[in-house]
Amino acid sequence: MITPAAKPEVLVIDDEIQIRRLLRFTLEDAGYAVREAETGHAGLVAAAHRQPDAIILDLGLPDLPGVEVLRRLREWTPLPVLILSVFGQEDSKVAGLDAGADDYLTKPFGGAELLARLRALLRRVKPAEPAGVARFGAIEVDLMNRSVTKDGRNLKLTAKEYALLRLLVAHRGRILTHRQILHEVWGQKLEGQTHYLRVFMMRLRQKLEDEPDAPKYLLTETGIGYRLLSDNA
Repeated sequence: MITPAAKPEVLVIDDEIQIRRLLRFTLEDAGYAVREAETGHAGLVAAAHRQPDAIILDLGLPDLPGVEVLRRLREWTPLPVLILSVFGQEDSKVAGLDAGADDYLTKPFGGAELLARLRALLRRVKPAEPAGVARFGAIEVDLMNRSVTKDGRNLKLTAKEYALLRLLVAHRGRILTHRQILHEVWGQKLEGQTHYLRVFMMRLRQKLEDEPDAPKYLLTETGIGYRLLSDNA
């Protein structure tokens, strides 16, 4: 339970009153302050005026596509956004993540999972590590010196392996789509070549994970992309 003095505010943008009621009940019971908007335009206005700590955004809004709302938000704010989508709409999830969403939930969802993902998003806003250094498990990535160690031993990574790891570290806890990663690491011409990504992710896991076939940190989001899971995410 969150103390009243430190109560974060969550803006819920969803046109379904039942979903808004469920979210309000779940969030307020956990100690969050909740604001609601039932259209994309109203949500954009509320986000600008209220400056909430996080936004829960439905992708199926009546006036504006949720992805368009997200794009407009990302023009001026980096605040955490959790998108809601209907089961089976993989393309919508990918589009939302490509547009800048931090995470997603599929309807129907459980209250415990919602709160866990929201806590993780809010933790990411507050850096817990020294600038330029990222740690997860026995791994330490020194971004200033471009070095990676495991249990204090230097690991040898190729330039592309390091570029991939650096990108995941920069967005740790957040899902990056195949397209986003390929564009950043290999360039626009290879955005559709997911086999490159699978090979390099396999190599990274072999070097970083204790059990590459059951990774603890370099996680696959099936059909969508990858996520680096920090110890505190």
